[in-house]
Amino acid sequence: MSKIAFVFPGQGSQTVGMGKELAEKYQEVGEYFKRADEKLDVDLSSIIFEGPQEELTQTTNAQPALLTTSIAILDRLKSEGIEADYTAGHSLGEYSALVAAGALSFEDAVYSVRKRGEFMEEAVPSGQGTMAAVLGMDRESLREITHSVTEEGNPVGLANLNCPGQIVISGTVQGVEDASSRAKDEGAKRVIPLQVSGPFHSELMKPAAEKFVSILDSIEIGHAEVPVIANVTASPVSDAEEIKRLLIEQLYSPVLWEDTVEKLLELGVDTFIEIGSGKVLSGLIKKVNRRVKTYAVQDEASLTETIAKLKEEA
Repeated sequence: MSKIAFVFPGQGSQTVGMGKELAEKYQEVGEYFKRADEKLDVDLSSIIFEGPQEELTQTTNAQPALLTTSIAILDRLKSEGIEADYTAGHSLGEYSALVAAGALSFEDAVYSVRKRGEFMEEAVPSGQGTMAAVLGMDRESLREITHSVTEEGNPVGLANLNCPGQIVISGTVQGVEDASSRAKDEGAKRVIPLQVSGPFHSELMKPAAEKFVSILDSIEIGHAEVPVIANVTASPVSDAEEIKRLLIEQLYSPVLWEDTVEKLLELGVDTFIEIGSGKVLSGLIKKVNRRVKTYAVQDEASLTETIAKLKEEA
């Protein structure tokens, strides 16, 4: 029996026009964008559908925009009777995964990630923190480098463990520069500085996590109806209190995406459906295991094709 995981992309996957075609074709899809506008009292749907890209890319817009797009598209899949055995999301995508699993309402989630984006932006003054992708180095070697640089007074750490040979580091500008230089000296194939607005998933995000507690206290978090693989632990979580605790820790902890995919494979998942914008997670999943089936659902064509193939395999 085939097991399915719904997976949801995080910040960086946003593109102007995402979800527009489906929102125009299906009234129930369009309703999600209207509900997000009403909840946030912002014309978010115009930013999503028309841009400009610079405005959509701002953390406070990108986070609710991606969540809205993912959940709107998810509605179409579910209306065709396609359900998941597990859900997971990359960083911000974990909130979409929790909505998909029934632990968060759409309105509470879109409000939460808007505030999450605000607090992340405020945590570190602009220009003081950054991130970089390190290619071709194992995690233990890179962890030793970041630990050594941090000990010297320039905080930096592992932020996203995406797939074998692709790890993102995060911290102060000096810390990331020093760690990047040492990684290259010690055999990393490439280091790519990332265009981000802050040092996400690093210890420098602890002030954001402290503020964010009050937001999670103000919304209703329920038990997940299907297990969600948490970023912080790469283990299934269903309990409401544990979900809340892990969402706070997630802000300053590494995203264990490679481990998450490995855990889902171990649990018998053989079909991954990426729901939202882009195909980033599908690519990372294939780098963990080439044999699994991956589908990326982002528009009418990919939705129709995915539904047809899943029904054929059922």
